[in-house]
Amino acid sequence: MRVLIINTSEKTGGAAIAARRLMESLHTAGTDVKMLVLHKESQSEQVIPVGKDWQKKCTFLWERLVIWTNNLFSRKNLFTVSIANTGFNVTKLPAFREADIIHLHWINQGMLSLNNIQEIFELGKPVVWTLHDMWECTAICHHAHTCTLFKSECRNCRFLRFPGNNDLAHRVFKKKQKLFSHASPLNIVAVSTWLSSQIQQSTLLKEKPVSVIPNTLSPTDFRMMDKELSRKELSLPDKHIILFGAARIDDPIKGVEYLLRAIRLLIEKKQFPQDKLHLALFGKIKYPEKLLNSIPVSYTYLGRIGDTNKLSQLYSAADVTVSASFYETFGQTLIEAQACGCIPVSATKRTASWPTTSLPTAWQKVSDGEYPKPGQPSPKKICEAKYSGNTPVKSLQSNISISTKT
Repeated sequence: MRVLIINTSEKTGGAAIAARRLMESLHTAGTDVKMLVLHKESQSEQVIPVGKDWQKKCTFLWERLVIWTNNLFSRKNLFTVSIANTGFNVTKLPAFREADIIHLHWINQGMLSLNNIQEIFELGKPVVWTLHDMWECTAICHHAHTCTLFKSECRNCRFLRFPGNNDLAHRVFKKKQKLFSHASPLNIVAVSTWLSSQIQQSTLLKEKPVSVIPNTLSPTDFRMMDKELSRKELSLPDKHIILFGAARIDDPIKGVEYLLRAIRLLIEKKQFPQDKLHLALFGKIKYPEKLLNSIPVSYTYLGRIGDTNKLSQLYSAADVTVSASFYETFGQTLIEAQACGCIPVSATKRTASWPTTSLPTAWQKVSDGEYPKPGQPSPKKICEAKYSGNTPVKSLQSNISISTKT
Protein backbone atom coordinates (compact mmCIF):
# COMPACT_ATOMS: atom_id res chain seq x y z
CA MET A 1 0.00 0.00 0.00
CA ARG A 2 1.30 3.42 -0.99
CA VAL A 3 0.26 6.47 1.02
CA LEU A 4 0.72 10.09 0.02
CA ILE A 5 0.49 12.66 2.83
CA ILE A 6 -0.20 16.24 1.73
CA ASN A 7 0.49 19.22 3.99
CA THR A 8 1.51 22.83 3.35
CA SER A 9 4.71 22.69 5.40
CA GLU A 10 7.04 19.88 6.36
CA LYS A 11 7.98 21.01 9.86
CA THR A 12 6.51 24.45 10.64
CA GLY A 13 3.35 24.40 12.77
CA GLY A 14 1.55 21.74 14.76
CA ALA A 15 -0.14 20.14 11.75
CA ALA A 16 3.17 19.83 9.90
CA ILE A 17 4.86 18.24 12.90
CA ALA A 18 1.99 15.79 13.33
CA ALA A 19 1.92 14.90 9.62
CA ARG A 20 5.66 14.34 9.46
CA ARG A 21 5.64 12.18 12.59
CA LEU A 22 2.88 10.11 11.02
CA MET A 23 4.98 9.69 7.88
CA GLU A 24 7.95 8.52 9.95
CA SER A 25 5.78 6.10 11.94
CA LEU A 26 4.23 4.60 8.81
CA HIS A 27 7.66 4.27 7.23
CA THR A 28 9.00 2.50 10.32
CA ALA A 29 6.02 0.12 10.15
CA GLY A 30 6.95 -0.79 6.57
CA THR A 31 4.45 1.34 4.65
CA ASP A 32 5.52 2.97 1.39
CA VAL A 33 4.78 6.59 2.30
CA LYS A 34 5.71 9.98 0.90
CA MET A 35 4.88 13.53 1.94
CA LEU A 36 3.99 16.28 -0.52
CA VAL A 37 4.58 19.81 0.76
CA LEU A 38 4.76 23.40 -0.36
CA HIS A 39 7.68 24.17 1.96
CA LYS A 40 10.34 21.46 2.30
CA GLU A 41 12.63 21.90 5.31
CA SER A 42 14.84 18.80 5.28
CA GLN A 43 16.87 16.62 2.95
CA SER A 44 14.53 13.64 3.30
CA GLU A 45 13.88 11.81 0.02
CA GLN A 46 10.41 10.92 1.29
CA VAL A 47 9.42 14.62 1.31
CA ILE A 48 8.57 16.07 -2.12
CA PRO A 49 8.21 19.82 -2.69
CA VAL A 50 5.64 21.15 -5.14
CA GLY A 51 5.94 24.27 -7.28
CA LYS A 52 8.68 26.80 -7.92
CA ASP A 53 9.52 29.56 -5.46
CA TRP A 54 7.83 32.29 -7.48
CA GLN A 55 4.70 30.16 -7.89
CA LYS A 56 4.51 29.55 -4.15
CA LYS A 57 4.75 33.28 -3.47
CA CYS A 58 2.06 34.00 -6.03
CA THR A 59 -0.44 31.50 -4.63
CA PHE A 60 0.13 32.75 -1.09
CA LEU A 61 -0.10 36.45 -2.00
CA TRP A 62 -3.13 36.04 -4.28
CA GLU A 63 -5.23 34.48 -1.52
CA ARG A 64 -4.25 37.23 0.94
CA LEU A 65 -4.90 39.90 -1.70
CA VAL A 66 -8.48 38.70 -2.24
CA ILE A 67 -9.14 38.69 1.52
CA TRP A 68 -7.50 42.11 1.90
CA THR A 69 -9.57 43.70 -0.87
CA ASN A 70 -12.80 42.14 0.45
CA ASN A 71 -12.00 43.79 3.77
CA LEU A 72 -11.45 47.11 1.96
CA PHE A 73 -7.68 47.06 2.54
CA SER A 74 -7.82 46.30 6.24
CA ARG A 75 -5.12 43.96 7.59
CA LYS A 76 -7.23 42.93 10.56
CA ASN A 77 -7.80 39.14 10.58
CA LEU A 78 -5.84 38.85 7.33
CA PHE A 79 -4.29 35.58 8.53
CA THR A 80 -7.18 34.45 10.70
CA VAL A 81 -9.12 33.18 7.68
CA SER A 82 -8.38 31.16 4.54
CA ILE A 83 -10.47 30.93 1.37
CA ALA A 84 -8.50 28.35 -0.68
CA ASN A 85 -8.95 30.21 -3.95
CA THR A 86 -5.54 29.25 -5.29
CA GLY A 87 -3.11 26.34 -5.12
CA PHE A 88 -1.44 23.56 -7.11
CA ASN A 89 -2.85 20.72 -9.16
CA VAL A 90 -1.00 17.75 -7.66
CA THR A 91 -2.94 15.01 -9.44
CA LYS A 92 -0.46 14.76 -12.32
CA LEU A 93 2.59 14.27 -10.13
CA PRO A 94 4.13 10.76 -10.13
CA ALA A 95 3.83 10.52 -6.33
CA PHE A 96 0.10 11.14 -6.59
CA ARG A 97 -0.48 8.75 -9.49
CA GLU A 98 1.39 5.97 -7.69
CA ALA A 99 -0.43 6.43 -4.39
CA ASP A 100 -3.23 4.09 -3.27
CA ILE A 101 -4.44 6.42 -0.51
CA ILE A 102 -4.35 10.22 -0.38
CA HIS A 103 -4.03 11.63 3.14
CA LEU A 104 -4.75 15.36 3.36
CA HIS A 105 -3.74 17.41 6.38
CA TRP A 106 -3.41 21.24 6.64
CA ILE A 107 -3.48 22.46 3.02
CA ASN A 108 -4.09 26.21 3.34
CA GLN A 109 -2.05 29.29 2.34
CA GLY A 110 -1.41 28.30 -1.25
CA MET A 111 -1.04 24.51 -1.17
CA LEU A 112 -4.44 23.39 -2.50
CA SER A 113 -7.43 25.37 -3.69
CA LEU A 114 -11.00 24.12 -3.48
CA ASN A 115 -10.76 23.37 -7.21
CA ASN A 116 -7.56 21.37 -6.63
CA ILE A 117 -9.31 19.38 -3.90
CA GLN A 118 -12.18 18.73 -6.32
CA GLU A 119 -9.64 17.39 -8.85
CA ILE A 120 -8.40 14.96 -6.18
CA PHE A 121 -11.91 13.78 -5.34
CA GLU A 122 -12.83 13.27 -8.98
CA LEU A 123 -10.07 10.70 -9.51
CA GLY A 124 -11.84 8.35 -7.13
CA LYS A 125 -8.89 7.40 -4.93
CA PRO A 126 -9.67 6.86 -1.25
CA VAL A 127 -9.08 10.13 0.60
CA VAL A 128 -8.43 10.52 4.31
CA TRP A 129 -8.51 14.08 5.62
CA THR A 130 -7.08 14.70 9.08
CA LEU A 131 -8.38 17.95 10.56
CA HIS A 132 -6.00 19.97 12.73
CA ASP A 133 -8.40 22.87 13.20
CA MET A 134 -11.98 23.74 12.23
CA TRP A 135 -11.38 25.20 8.76
CA GLU A 136 -12.81 22.23 6.86
CA CYS A 137 -16.12 22.38 8.75
CA THR A 138 -16.49 26.19 8.67
CA ALA A 139 -16.46 28.60 5.75
CA ILE A 140 -13.21 30.52 6.17
CA CYS A 141 -12.15 30.56 9.84
CA HIS A 142 -9.76 28.09 11.47
CA HIS A 143 -11.47 28.38 14.85
CA ALA A 144 -15.11 29.37 15.18
CA HIS A 145 -14.62 30.73 18.74
CA THR A 146 -18.16 31.30 20.08
CA CYS A 147 -19.81 31.43 16.65
CA THR A 148 -22.20 28.57 15.89
CA LEU A 149 -23.20 29.46 12.33
CA PHE A 150 -21.09 26.61 10.95
CA LYS A 151 -23.82 24.35 12.34
CA SER A 152 -26.31 25.89 9.93
CA GLU A 153 -24.86 28.19 7.27
CA CYS A 154 -21.90 30.55 7.54
CA ARG A 155 -22.67 34.22 6.87
CA ASN A 156 -22.29 37.54 8.72
CA CYS A 157 -18.74 36.49 9.55
CA ARG A 158 -17.19 38.18 12.58
CA PHE A 159 -13.75 38.04 10.94
CA LEU A 160 -14.79 40.19 7.97
CA ARG A 161 -14.88 43.97 7.98
CA PHE A 162 -18.25 44.01 6.20
CA PRO A 163 -20.24 40.95 7.33
CA GLY A 164 -23.48 40.24 5.51
CA ASN A 165 -25.85 37.58 4.24
CA ASN A 166 -23.76 37.07 1.10
CA ASP A 167 -20.33 38.00 2.39
CA LEU A 168 -17.08 36.26 1.51
CA ALA A 169 -17.67 33.61 4.17
CA HIS A 170 -21.08 32.73 2.79
CA ARG A 171 -19.78 32.45 -0.78
CA VAL A 172 -16.94 30.15 0.28
CA PHE A 173 -19.36 28.13 2.44
CA LYS A 174 -21.55 27.45 -0.60
CA LYS A 175 -18.50 26.34 -2.61
CA LYS A 176 -17.45 23.98 0.17
CA GLN A 177 -20.99 22.64 0.43
CA LYS A 178 -20.94 21.74 -3.23
CA LEU A 179 -17.44 20.27 -2.94
CA PHE A 180 -18.19 17.99 0.01
CA SER A 181 -21.59 16.90 -1.26
CA HIS A 182 -19.87 14.99 -4.08
CA ALA A 183 -16.78 13.93 -2.11
CA SER A 184 -16.79 10.17 -1.96
CA PRO A 185 -15.02 8.17 -0.71
CA LEU A 186 -13.89 10.69 1.95
CA ASN A 187 -12.98 9.69 5.49
CA ILE A 188 -12.58 12.41 8.09
CA VAL A 189 -10.12 12.04 10.98
CA ALA A 190 -10.26 14.26 14.06
CA VAL A 191 -7.22 14.42 16.32
CA SER A 192 -9.42 14.73 19.43
CA THR A 193 -12.93 13.96 20.62
CA TRP A 194 -13.56 17.69 21.04
CA LEU A 195 -12.81 18.34 17.37
CA SER A 196 -14.88 15.30 16.38
CA SER A 197 -17.87 16.76 18.21
CA GLN A 198 -17.51 20.02 16.28
CA ILE A 199 -17.31 18.17 12.96
CA GLN A 200 -20.41 16.12 13.71
CA GLN A 201 -22.37 19.29 14.40
CA SER A 202 -21.25 21.05 11.21
CA THR A 203 -23.45 21.35 8.14
CA LEU A 204 -20.53 20.67 5.81
CA LEU A 205 -19.18 17.41 7.24
CA LYS A 206 -21.75 15.89 9.58
CA GLU A 207 -22.76 13.29 6.97
CA LYS A 208 -19.18 12.06 6.52
CA PRO A 209 -17.68 9.18 8.54
CA VAL A 210 -15.50 10.57 11.34
CA SER A 211 -12.81 8.71 13.28
CA VAL A 212 -10.82 9.99 16.25
CA ILE A 213 -7.11 9.23 15.90
CA PRO A 214 -4.76 11.22 18.15
CA ASN A 215 -1.46 12.50 16.79
CA THR A 216 1.48 10.13 17.07
CA LEU A 217 4.36 10.63 19.48
CA SER A 218 7.53 8.57 19.49
CA PRO A 219 8.76 7.60 22.98
CA THR A 220 12.27 7.43 21.58
CA ASP A 221 12.10 11.09 20.48
CA PHE A 222 10.60 12.42 23.72
CA ARG A 223 12.02 10.95 26.91
CA MET A 224 12.90 11.88 30.47
CA MET A 225 16.33 13.36 31.08
CA ASP A 226 18.11 14.35 34.25
CA LYS A 227 16.48 17.58 35.49
CA GLU A 228 19.54 19.07 37.15
CA LEU A 229 21.83 18.37 34.22
CA SER A 230 19.24 19.64 31.72
CA ARG A 231 18.93 22.92 33.61
CA LYS A 232 22.67 23.32 33.76
CA GLU A 233 23.16 22.75 30.03
CA LEU A 234 20.31 25.12 29.15
CA SER A 235 21.53 27.76 31.64
CA LEU A 236 18.23 27.63 33.53
CA PRO A 237 18.11 28.66 37.20
CA ASP A 238 17.23 26.56 40.22
CA LYS A 239 13.67 27.90 40.49
CA HIS A 240 10.12 26.74 39.80
CA ILE A 241 10.24 26.69 36.00
CA ILE A 242 7.08 27.26 33.98
CA LEU A 243 7.39 26.29 30.30
CA PHE A 244 5.31 27.74 27.48
CA GLY A 245 5.78 27.03 23.79
CA ALA A 246 3.95 27.60 20.50
CA ALA A 247 4.67 28.08 16.81
CA ARG A 248 3.99 31.76 17.50
CA ILE A 249 3.99 32.52 21.22
CA ASP A 250 2.18 35.86 20.97
CA ASP A 251 -0.58 34.61 18.69
CA PRO A 252 -3.70 35.89 20.54
CA ILE A 253 -5.38 32.49 20.39
CA LYS A 254 -2.50 30.97 22.41
CA GLY A 255 -3.49 33.07 25.44
CA VAL A 256 -0.01 34.06 26.62
CA GLU A 257 -1.39 37.24 28.22
CA TYR A 258 -3.57 35.07 30.47
CA LEU A 259 -0.56 32.97 31.39
CA LEU A 260 1.20 36.15 32.51
CA ARG A 261 -1.91 37.18 34.49
CA ALA A 262 -1.90 33.77 36.15
CA ILE A 263 1.74 34.19 37.13
CA ARG A 264 0.96 37.59 38.65
CA LEU A 265 -1.89 35.97 40.60
CA LEU A 266 0.43 33.28 41.94
CA ILE A 267 2.65 36.06 43.25
CA GLU A 268 -0.20 38.26 44.54
CA LYS A 269 -1.85 35.33 46.32
CA LYS A 270 1.55 34.51 47.83
CA GLN A 271 1.49 30.98 46.45
CA PHE A 272 5.03 31.47 45.14
CA PRO A 273 7.60 34.22 45.79
CA GLN A 274 8.35 36.25 42.66
CA ASP A 275 12.06 35.46 42.84
CA LYS A 276 11.35 31.73 42.91
CA LEU A 277 9.45 31.62 39.59
CA HIS A 278 11.06 31.45 36.16
CA LEU A 279 9.34 31.41 32.78
CA ALA A 280 10.91 29.53 29.84
CA LEU A 281 9.57 30.25 26.35
CA PHE A 282 10.17 28.53 23.00
CA GLY A 283 8.80 29.34 19.55
CA LYS A 284 8.58 32.49 17.46
CA ILE A 285 7.53 35.88 18.79
CA LYS A 286 6.17 38.45 16.35
CA TYR A 287 6.51 41.37 18.75
CA PRO A 288 9.30 40.32 21.14
CA GLU A 289 9.86 43.66 22.88
CA LYS A 290 6.19 44.05 23.76
CA LEU A 291 5.87 40.53 25.14
CA LEU A 292 9.20 40.12 26.92
CA ASN A 293 8.89 43.47 28.69
CA SER A 294 5.56 42.41 30.20
CA ILE A 295 6.85 39.23 31.88
CA PRO A 296 6.64 39.70 35.68
CA VAL A 297 9.36 37.16 36.57
CA SER A 298 12.79 36.16 35.34
CA TYR A 299 12.64 34.40 31.98
CA THR A 300 14.60 32.55 29.31
CA TYR A 301 13.56 32.84 25.68
CA LEU A 302 15.02 29.99 23.63
CA GLY A 303 13.62 30.81 20.19
CA ARG A 304 12.37 28.11 17.87
CA ILE A 305 13.51 24.56 18.68
CA GLY A 306 13.08 21.83 16.10
CA ASP A 307 15.38 19.19 17.58
CA THR A 308 13.48 16.63 19.69
CA ASN A 309 16.53 15.96 21.88
CA LYS A 310 16.67 19.61 22.86
CA LEU A 311 12.92 19.69 23.40
CA SER A 312 13.16 16.62 25.64
CA GLN A 313 15.89 18.35 27.60
CA LEU A 314 13.78 21.49 27.99
CA TYR A 315 10.66 19.59 29.08
CA SER A 316 12.76 17.60 31.56
CA ALA A 317 14.18 20.82 33.00
CA ALA A 318 10.74 22.38 33.59
CA ASP A 319 8.34 21.77 36.45
CA VAL A 320 5.15 22.43 34.47
CA THR A 321 4.29 22.98 30.81
CA VAL A 322 1.30 25.26 30.32
CA SER A 323 -1.19 25.53 27.46
CA ALA A 324 -3.19 28.74 27.82
CA SER A 325 -4.86 28.47 24.41
CA PHE A 326 -8.45 29.58 24.00
CA TYR A 327 -8.91 26.75 21.48
CA GLU A 328 -6.58 23.80 20.98
CA THR A 329 -7.57 20.84 18.85
CA PHE A 330 -4.94 18.53 20.33
CA GLY A 331 -2.21 20.16 22.43
CA GLN A 332 1.01 18.49 21.29
CA THR A 333 3.24 20.35 23.73
CA LEU A 334 1.30 18.82 26.62
CA ILE A 335 1.78 15.20 25.58
CA GLU A 336 5.42 15.92 24.72
CA ALA A 337 5.88 17.35 28.20
CA GLN A 338 4.17 14.41 29.86
CA ALA A 339 6.40 11.97 27.97
CA CYS A 340 9.39 13.79 29.48
CA GLY A 341 8.08 13.70 33.04
CA CYS A 342 6.89 17.32 33.11
CA ILE A 343 3.42 18.13 34.50
CA PRO A 344 1.07 19.32 31.70
CA VAL A 345 -1.36 22.11 32.61
CA SER A 346 -4.30 23.26 30.48
CA ALA A 347 -5.80 26.61 31.39
CA THR A 348 -9.17 26.63 29.65
CA LYS A 349 -12.08 24.29 29.03
CA ARG A 350 -12.32 25.29 25.38
CA THR A 351 -9.57 22.90 24.29
CA ALA A 352 -9.22 19.23 23.52
CA SER A 353 -6.62 18.84 26.26
CA TRP A 354 -8.80 20.17 29.13
CA PRO A 355 -10.27 16.85 30.38
CA THR A 356 -6.84 15.34 31.09
CA THR A 357 -5.07 18.30 32.62
CA SER A 358 -7.56 20.58 34.35
CA LEU A 359 -6.11 21.92 37.59
CA PRO A 360 -7.81 24.00 40.33
CA THR A 361 -5.05 26.60 40.63
CA ALA A 362 -4.55 30.16 39.48
CA TRP A 363 -3.98 28.74 35.99
CA GLN A 364 -7.60 27.62 35.78
CA LYS A 365 -10.18 30.10 34.50
CA VAL A 366 -8.00 33.07 35.40
CA SER A 367 -9.91 35.22 32.92
CA ASP A 368 -13.13 34.52 34.84
CA GLY A 369 -11.64 35.60 38.15
CA GLU A 370 -11.90 32.20 39.82
CA TYR A 371 -8.95 31.46 42.09
CA PRO A 372 -7.91 28.45 44.17
CA LYS A 373 -9.29 28.15 47.68
CA PRO A 374 -7.35 27.06 50.77
CA GLY A 375 -7.15 23.32 51.09
CA GLN A 376 -7.41 22.59 47.37
CA PRO A 377 -4.99 19.89 46.22
CA SER A 378 -1.77 20.89 44.51
CA PRO A 379 -1.13 20.22 40.81
CA LYS A 380 1.35 17.50 41.68
CA LYS A 381 -1.25 15.57 43.71
CA ILE A 382 -3.79 15.82 40.90
CA CYS A 383 -1.52 15.20 37.94
CA GLU A 384 1.22 12.91 39.25
CA ALA A 385 2.76 10.80 36.51
CA LYS A 386 4.63 7.60 37.32
CA TYR A 387 7.54 6.50 35.19
CA SER A 388 9.78 3.47 35.47
CA GLY A 389 13.24 2.78 34.13
CA ASN A 390 16.26 4.99 33.67
CA THR A 391 17.13 6.85 30.50
CA PRO A 392 20.81 7.58 29.88
CA VAL A 393 21.40 11.29 29.59
CA LYS A 394 23.73 12.52 26.89
CA SER A 395 25.48 15.87 26.98
CA LEU A 396 23.98 17.95 24.17
CA GLN A 397 25.66 20.78 22.31
CA SER A 398 23.24 23.69 22.32
CA ASN A 399 23.20 25.98 19.31
CA ILE A 400 19.90 27.67 19.99
CA SER A 401 19.66 31.42 20.47
CA ILE A 402 18.88 32.29 24.09
CA SER A 403 17.92 35.63 25.59
CA THR A 404 17.39 35.94 29.32
CA LYS A 405 16.09 38.24 32.03
CA THR A 406 17.30 37.65 35.57
